[in-house]
Amino acid sequence: MIETAAISIAPSILSADFAALGRDIAAVERGGADLIHIDVMDGHFVPNLTMGPAVVTAVRRATHLPLDVHLMVSDPDRFLEAFAEAGASILTVHAEVLPHLNRTLQAIKRLGCLAGVALNPSTPLTAIEEVIGEVDVVLVMSVNPGFGGQAFLPASESKIARVWQLLLEAGRDADIEVDGGIDQGNIGRVVAAGATMIVAGASIFGTKDPESAARTLKNLAVAAAATGRQ
Repeated sequence: MIETAAISIAPSILSADFAALGRDIAAVERGGADLIHIDVMDGHFVPNLTMGPAVVTAVRRATHLPLDVHLMVSDPDRFLEAFAEAGASILTVHAEVLPHLNRTLQAIKRLGCLAGVALNPSTPLTAIEEVIGEVDVVLVMSVNPGFGGQAFLPASESKIARVWQLLLEAGRDADIEVDGGIDQGNIGRVVAAGATMIVAGASIFGTKDPESAARTLKNLAVAAAATGRQ
């Protein structure tokens, strides 16, 4: 059974109101958010351009919660230090762009951050098998990255289960994060598959009451964890 204390909700500010970002962050804090998820996109690895270290610095001033920084960029090594200095708690890079993934994960740890590896929907688990001993977080993308508000890809559930098995066999106590299209209708299934860290954007900040939405998702996730893996 998954321990309920291990389940965390990470609202993604990609869907927040940037004119009132402090207000939105405070709302999800009251709703029980455990982390704040920050999607960094370079317009090259993914077809969108979002935020940089300055936004992370601003968010760091607005909240005491850990900052989960997801680097959807072609050359993450160039930016690790800047985001760590800005206040990132977790730095997640994509396996698809890093020929020396082990070296990058070690660099993240030297900066004092937890090290995460993200896998796009079409990327097999073999991409991380040789570095599984270095990872603190495995991020399973349940949409093709680049834009918020996309529909969840159902095949992601079986991939989460396979990551869970890989970590079990390796004796690793790492988090399994899932990002993309998570809402009240599927959060229970991804937790049952093994996810412990849930990213949600539109289903929280796209509602009239982000505080209530965050609380509802957290409660559903904890309830699913209490039932155990399927």
